[in-house]
Amino acid sequence: MEYCIDLVLLFFAYALLGWCIEVTLKYFQFHRFINRGFLTGPWLPIYGSGAVLITLAVDGLAPLESSVGTTFALSFVLCGTVEYMTSFVLEKRYHARWWDYSRKPMNLHGRVWIGNLILFGLGGVLIVKVLNPVFLGVFGMLTLSGREILAAGLGGLFLADCVMSHFVLKLVKTGVESSEADNTEEISREVRLLLHDRSVFHRRFADAYPEVIYKTERIAARMEAVRAETERLRREAEARVGEVKEQLAYELEPIASVKNGVIRRQEELIDRLYDEGRADEETRAMKRELDKELTRLQKRRERLLPR
Repeated sequence: MEYCIDLVLLFFAYALLGWCIEVTLKYFQFHRFINRGFLTGPWLPIYGSGAVLITLAVDGLAPLESSVGTTFALSFVLCGTVEYMTSFVLEKRYHARWWDYSRKPMNLHGRVWIGNLILFGLGGVLIVKVLNPVFLGVFGMLTLSGREILAAGLGGLFLADCVMSHFVLKLVKTGVESSEADNTEEISREVRLLLHDRSVFHRRFADAYPEVIYKTERIAARMEAVRAETERLRREAEARVGEVKEQLAYELEPIASVKNGVIRRQEELIDRLYDEGRADEETRAMKRELDKELTRLQKRRERLLPR
């Protein structure tokens, strides 16, 4: 029981720490305070969930393996999975992508990328080796009943925040689905206007994610149509370039090459039409003379060819 209470408190501690990190980073980016996250309170559940999963995994493997490399690998995989699944579920449910790493190197569907995964691994080592002992030491200064009251109080506030944020996100989803816009920029403007006309909680959400990308089935279908049309035009252009190349090669072929081709085809035609048994003496004489000249021409070609 005590271990579970400590895990709950660790969840809130790391959720608060993650919120502080996000707010600080966005302050440097936009030079103003932005209350990050889907929730109104100062916590980001994705950070708390990742930290608790790492703690559980490392504690579970402690009797068998407890190296820094193992902790790094577990954090790399677990936190990457949490980030990917969070992005996937939120996009499918609310038709919006709150972060997109499509332009980052070595990304997976734009939901996670190698840079963040490495940071997750390093962060996991920091959590297990440094931060967990500190937090658990602080929690240990409270009695078990005190920790239970703290965990229950934070849990109640968190639950209330989740319920309130659910209605905000539901309004966002309704705004996206009812929008007649045919691109993400117009939908984003409409949703911001919709939220700014509401309470301070709605306006906070609009400010929390200024770079959110909203998507609908209509936009997805249009983008697919544009992609298909672009691919069709590309294939047509490649075919046209091929035709032009063939035409240029035909028009610019050297005269000597053309003559040689004509001679070869004449030889083939003569071989097909000439019948030694049926030809008269005059035709045979012409054939012998032609063979003689062709042999002379072939010898000249061989002498002119570089050795």
